[in-house]
Amino acid sequence: IPVKKKPRTFYSAEQLEELEKMFQEDHYPDNEKRKEIAAVVGVTPQRILVWFQNRRAKWRKLQKLSIKGNRKYAASSA
Repeated sequence: IPVKKKPRTFYSAEQLEELEKMFQEDHYPDNEKRKEIAAVVGVTPQRILVWFQNRRAKWRKLQKLSIKGNRKYAASSA
């Protein structure tokens, strides 16, 4: 039986602003915090869970890129 994918959730600029603000405070919100965020943003706690998973992946990728960039810069200036 094929797995039904949920339709993509599109966030408004205001929702994204709120989510980013919450992400700066805590990268790993617990169940209660996710419920609070969901109520503020206006989506389900499950969508909040997925948004934070994706945002952490993006954050880790950016961290790796900045470390690589710093090494490259250090090597070229030496």
